[in-house]
Amino acid sequence: MTPPVQAIVDWYSNLSEKSLHDISNLYVNDAFFKDPFNEVHDVEGIKKIFSHMFRTTVDPKFVFKEVFEQGNHVFLSWIFHFKLEQKTYEVHGATHLVLASSGKIELHRDYWDPAEELWQKLPILGKLVAWLRSKFKAH
Repeated sequence: MTPPVQAIVDWYSNLSEKSLHDISNLYVNDAFFKDPFNEVHDVEGIKKIFSHMFRTTVDPKFVFKEVFEQGNHVFLSWIFHFKLEQKTYEVHGATHLVLASSGKIELHRDYWDPAEELWQKLPILGKLVAWLRSKFKAH
C-alpha cells in the first residue's frame, strides 16, 4: 500500500470519537461523501456523519478485508461491526476513494445494501423486507 492509503486504512481501523478531530488530515476541505443515507460536500459534513455514528451505535469498528489501488483510485472491502440496542450487527460493504494529488481523499463513495445488511435484520421491518425480496427473486 502507498503511504497515503496506509494512513487512511490505519485511521479508519482505529476510528474513535477522539480521532475524529484528525479527519481533515485525510480529506480535502470540499470532499464529496455518499453512502446509502448521506450525501455531503465538505469535510465538516463527513465529520458530522461519523459523530452521528458514535452517538447512535456502540463499539463501531471497521475491519478491512481487501485494498486495491490503481492510480489515484482506491477500492476497499470491509465489514462494519457495531451494536445497536444490545444486539451485534455486521454490515459488509465496499468503498471507492479518489485521492487528490496531495494524497487526501476528494471522493468517498460507500456501497452497501441497507435492506440486506440492516433492515432485514430488524424485527418487524425484517419480515417486510424478506417478503419484498422474495417477490423480486428469480425462481
